[in-house]
Amino acid sequence: METRKYSSYAEIEKDLEILKLEKEIGYQKLVLSVQKTKDSVTPENIINGFLEPYKIEIPNTVRTIFKAVFPYIISYLLSKKRGD
Repeated sequence: METRKYSSYAEIEKDLEILKLEKEIGYQKLVLSVQKTKDSVTPENIINGFLEPYKIEIPNTVRTIFKAVFPYIISYLLSKKRGD
């Protein structure tokens, strides 16, 4: 980074404000990215990702049944692990 010489405090304040806004923009982008990731990690998306390579080999009805039953299996296993 290049060393900059300032001729007034107003220039320093202006650059500090710009850096503050850039930092806030970066933080908001990170928050949005995390939120999108959380929204995309759902049981349905996981199932679709798992079944995608086998799309041709597994009949459509079996995939539909598996997609409907799988979330219940996961919730059952999670509740058993917690001891509920």
